[in-house]
Amino acid sequence: MEKLKMHSPNLAESNIAKLAELFPACVTETREEDGKLKRAVDFDLLRQELSETIVEGPQERYDLNWPGKREALLTANAPVAKTLRPCREESVDFDTTQNLFIEGDNLDVLKLLQETYLGKVKMIYIDPPYNTGKDFIYSDHFAESTEEYLRKSNQKDEDGNRLVANTDANGRFHSDWLSMMYPRLKLARNLLKDDGVIFISIDDGEAANLKKLCDEIFGEENFVANILWQKKYAVSNDDPGIASMHDHILVYQKTTMFSRILLPRTEKQLKRYKNLDNDPRGEWSSDNYVSNKSRFERPTLWYPIKHPVTNNDVWPAEDAVWRYSREKHEQMVKENRLYWGPDFSYKKPRLKRFLSEIQGGVVPSTWWPFTEVGHNDEGQKETGKLLGKKIFSTPKPVRLLRQIAKISTSEEDVILDFFSGSCATAHAILDLNEEDGGNRKFIMVQLPEVCDEKSEAYKAGYKTIAEIGKERIRRAGKKIREENAITAHNLDIGFRVLKTDSSNMADVYYAPDAVEQKQLSLLTDNIKDDRSAEDLLFQVLLDWGVDLSLPIAKEIIAKREVFFVDDNVLAACFVKNAEITEDFVKELAKREPLRVVFRDAGFKDDSVKINVEQIFKLMSSHTDIKTI
Repeated sequence: MEKLKMHSPNLAESNIAKLAELFPACVTETREEDGKLKRAVDFDLLRQELSETIVEGPQERYDLNWPGKREALLTANAPVAKTLRPCREESVDFDTTQNLFIEGDNLDVLKLLQETYLGKVKMIYIDPPYNTGKDFIYSDHFAESTEEYLRKSNQKDEDGNRLVANTDANGRFHSDWLSMMYPRLKLARNLLKDDGVIFISIDDGEAANLKKLCDEIFGEENFVANILWQKKYAVSNDDPGIASMHDHILVYQKTTMFSRILLPRTEKQLKRYKNLDNDPRGEWSSDNYVSNKSRFERPTLWYPIKHPVTNNDVWPAEDAVWRYSREKHEQMVKENRLYWGPDFSYKKPRLKRFLSEIQGGVVPSTWWPFTEVGHNDEGQKETGKLLGKKIFSTPKPVRLLRQIAKISTSEEDVILDFFSGSCATAHAILDLNEEDGGNRKFIMVQLPEVCDEKSEAYKAGYKTIAEIGKERIRRAGKKIREENAITAHNLDIGFRVLKTDSSNMADVYYAPDAVEQKQLSLLTDNIKDDRSAEDLLFQVLLDWGVDLSLPIAKEIIAKREVFFVDDNVLAACFVKNAEITEDFVKELAKREPLRVVFRDAGFKDDSVKINVEQIFKLMSSHTDIKTI
């Protein structure tokens, strides 16, 4: 039930609404002094609409602009003092899996991944909020992001997540949505390989704005396609307007180096190929030998050909011509590429197209019907069957995401989805790896958005969307392995859970100038008390740009705990209380790691710290040494 406004009508808003009906292009959005968005009139455009001559005004230019764009750019470039903390208890095959599930704000995560995965991701798929007025968007107010301001303005929930509902009440402003998408897409582009590609699902509401935004970020020349996915199998009879049956999937490449992969032919397509005349070249399908061009348009292609049995002249119709010239036709006859039907009963020949001579697959098109890649209802039923109930309203069908992966990735590629939701993308990657024996690796990123207490998800025991995604991957992996015991026994169905958190380093590490006399004790060990050695390891991996999915082993050397990442890629020892001695360092140097890191507070004394470099220089000169 709506509440009474309890104030007189806003005549300015009423007038703007009337102008919007007459001159929709003249109504824009602007930000008031208090930071709120409101509708406004572009008076220069309005003057032009009411004039028969060119009205002088600001210099015209072609660009996409909105209130908050500069702040969005600032947001993309602003650093974050955060880290990723491992969560073994929620992971599957933590030490050996190459897949990642990262729980946290995707803007923070994209920033944290900039060094580690710079130029390493082959394909990104995202299904962001559609700005429908029913979903949440992320609101990034870095310029004024004190905890007090965020909570007072309801930009953080009880768990500290920045969430703002872009509802009908606030006008579903395009500016808010663009400001949310802009920094994330800019950061995502950095992660793509030079031959990488991004697929973005969107509906009609923001498709045009998203296209312009991607043209700016990726370059108009790197637009690949606007795929139309038929998301419904039937029209809703109660739809008040023209029923929307599709979503868009915008495709952009990072550079022109991207090359799409052909889709495998379906059984239905292969059934078209037969060998009716036992041709030694194998199976073929027939094609028209006439063209619908008239003989007046292509007079050289209108001529008689000889029937191979009767030797009579055969002409194309008056309004048609043969497909090839006389010379080319004679070559087709010589190579036995014409088919005249069983017992030469056809009045005109057909052209034989051999399966062995055509390219090894089907060129993807921009029309993806539900019969080939599934629909919304299929995606919902898949999730419901796997998790027990229909607990996620709009998951994408696995067939859709498999098709995207098939045309864009090879067997060792990295796939990223930073709006992962129910993790249908991860499910599809596991499924495709089982099918073709690939070892594609996924990185799923999801905000721990709280489920509504009235929702089926909450009733089923899921408190956040992130929990749904993790459980789906667990069950999908188990199901795939059980159903394909022979082919999937070595399939990586695990995932390493990492969660965003504040830095492992104490606050004085980032602001030493602000340290007071009574805080000097903190400088003896600048690491927070509640952080584990494994927490420190993952911050080191981030800072050093080492792959977060590499296998990790823990060994005891001279009674000290040492982490080894991918055998000798990195060795890390975070013991403290003066446990790092020269004898221990010598034992570690014998392993000749590429990188080694120690806790600064762990050295026995200053002389040991000074001699570490000399020890490694003599025993493992290639080792890069750092401390935290």
